[in-house]
Amino acid sequence: MDAKSADGHFLYNRLALEKSPYLLQHAHNPVNWYPWGDEAFAKARKENKPVFLSIGYSTCHWCHVMEAESFSDPAVAKLINDNFVPIKVDREERPDVDRVYMTFVQATTGGGGWPMTVFLTPDRKPFFGGTYFPAEDKDGMTGLKTLLPNVAKAWAKDHEKIVASADQITRALKRATAAPATQPGEVNPAAPRSAFRQYKLEFDPAHGGFGQAPKFPEPAALDFLFRYYARTGSAPARDMALQTLRAMAAGGIHDQLGGGFHRYSTDARWFLPHFEKMLYDQAQLADAYLDAWQITHDPAFAGTARDILDYVLRDMTGPAGQFYCAQDADSPIAADQPDKRAEGRFYVWTAKRIEQVLGKDASPVFEYCFGVKPEGNVVVDPRGEFTGRNVLFAAHTVEEAAMQFGKTPPATAVILRECREKLFDARRARPHPRLDDKTLVAWNGLMISAFARAGVALDEPRYSQAAAKAAGFIWSNLYDAKTHRLTRRWRDGQAQVGGFLSDYAFLIQGLLDLYESNLDIRWLKWAIDLQTQQHALFWDEASNGYFDSAGGDASILPLPRTKENSDNAEPAGNSVAALNLLRLSQMTDDKALHEEAAKTMRAFAGRIGQSPTALPLMLAAYEFSKANPRQIVLAGKPDAPDTRAMLHAIGGQFLPDKIILGADGAAGQQFLSAKMDFLRGVNPIDGKATAYVCQGYVCQQPTHDIETMLRLLGVGAAINADQPATEPTHR
Repeated sequence: MDAKSADGHFLYNRLALEKSPYLLQHAHNPVNWYPWGDEAFAKARKENKPVFLSIGYSTCHWCHVMEAESFSDPAVAKLINDNFVPIKVDREERPDVDRVYMTFVQATTGGGGWPMTVFLTPDRKPFFGGTYFPAEDKDGMTGLKTLLPNVAKAWAKDHEKIVASADQITRALKRATAAPATQPGEVNPAAPRSAFRQYKLEFDPAHGGFGQAPKFPEPAALDFLFRYYARTGSAPARDMALQTLRAMAAGGIHDQLGGGFHRYSTDARWFLPHFEKMLYDQAQLADAYLDAWQITHDPAFAGTARDILDYVLRDMTGPAGQFYCAQDADSPIAADQPDKRAEGRFYVWTAKRIEQVLGKDASPVFEYCFGVKPEGNVVVDPRGEFTGRNVLFAAHTVEEAAMQFGKTPPATAVILRECREKLFDARRARPHPRLDDKTLVAWNGLMISAFARAGVALDEPRYSQAAAKAAGFIWSNLYDAKTHRLTRRWRDGQAQVGGFLSDYAFLIQGLLDLYESNLDIRWLKWAIDLQTQQHALFWDEASNGYFDSAGGDASILPLPRTKENSDNAEPAGNSVAALNLLRLSQMTDDKALHEEAAKTMRAFAGRIGQSPTALPLMLAAYEFSKANPRQIVLAGKPDAPDTRAMLHAIGGQFLPDKIILGADGAAGQQFLSAKMDFLRGVNPIDGKATAYVCQGYVCQQPTHDIETMLRLLGVGAAINADQPATEPTHR
């Protein structure tokens, strides 16, 4: 299906009927795109044509480049339409499709990324692929105008050889995707120390982070290092993570005006980012900064966590409380040129424009603090995208600026706050980056965790409310209470695509964090139901662990079911699942869940042995499994001020090996008491909220005194429940 005007001008293709923002970006291409599905492959079989598969996502800069220079070119479109059946896939909606073909591209080319281009037989088997291809041959790269005729010619001339090769490749893919995750055995007890040593070798002592440019946030690594510190007392583990978080907060990767973090830094010092903002980064980094605050009580860490969460509430939250996926790296260069876009244009500044907004008195102070130069501060700029422009970063402290300009630090802080507010308001008038406003269950689960934890730790009710509202949105729009099944994506009133392991595991984690933040038993009950369904859909009976996708999806056959074996930008579903199982086992005294976690970890023991830093969250689960976790039972009404004060005090401490249970004297306690007899006799003392600190379900002397509770937990004094950790630094 495509549509043309009366004069034959192309209007749109099949993608106009889709909901994915990425697919809709290609709806007006002259390429006769199909979405992933049987219709396209049936056409390919009928016409004996290979499939031209293009995979990307809506905020991908090079996807935009390829769309503009290739898929909008009528000559390229004709080559594709005449010789292939073209399919466009949003990798965020279909991570199962993306993961299989990415494995193929990485194995055959030595690299990967998006946009990804793969040529398939009509039965979905790959035979050639790569990533970005320009329209014309350039810079040593083969262009599509050369590649497409060559592939079409080879298909016609050597059809049988290509089909046989694709069959062989598919068999190899099945082996490759299964082998790394299915080497059973016990995790080596020395693996956590090996991982710590590896991180120490890769650590950048000058700038924080691991390795050199490009440098990515690695929240799973930071999570592991903080937990390793908590267990061993290793100051180097703690300090590597803290230095990394401080450096990131000071860098251009951190939006110094609007809050939140960009995807990654193109250099080693966190200065020049790739400017897209992803929900999963905001969620995991908010968690990491909360961990840092719990460990240090440095208000700067709490302030950074707040500005991430405030950014998400302002720019990435829908009217019903759902969280959106991403903001684009590119934005229009001017309001009157909406189709002409540039990388980072929304975020960067000329010195002249700063002076216009701030005036001649305040602008020198701001420019000194945020590294602004008249000629621009981007030195390495091979494509000339940032000529004369500045990326804001924390070049000097308030104290240094006060000394430089002969002012007091408090007066300087006021000037800088006012400058940020004025520049933020001026920036809001610019054309904004495109918003990917679809809702994914998995990423919402991560964000629910961050808001739930922050709400109780920072005593911020609006964060707690945001977590509960997002969970309620998923319950109402993406969950079938009768079958206990999740749908992955919602947009514009439509829920579509069956949930994957990450959707179940990340949402279960979010619900457990939400329960521990407000003791509302419905969230724990829902998590238990989802865990049962997760096992039914994804468990590998032969080799243990969970598949990434459910079996029986005809649209993916004959491709293999994969098991993600690395904690990447998103954590691996099995890593999060192992931690969930251990927490649920403690919350319900269900030893079968503990054994399921042990089997999951054993399934990945070979992978951990080969590369201890590949699965840092799995190692965190392993260490949790060897600990003797504390059960903190709070007896009292969940919404009572004294109960909330106890929750807030616990939330101010870094206690990775603990669970929190509520004894509310009502439905919640009845539900839990049916699983754990000891809870039947847990009650408030003297009508006050009371803490029972237990290990192995054997409790110490109950107390309603917060300081005593914290001493029983082996931590320091409570944070004053009446005082916020810090004021927000951004709007």
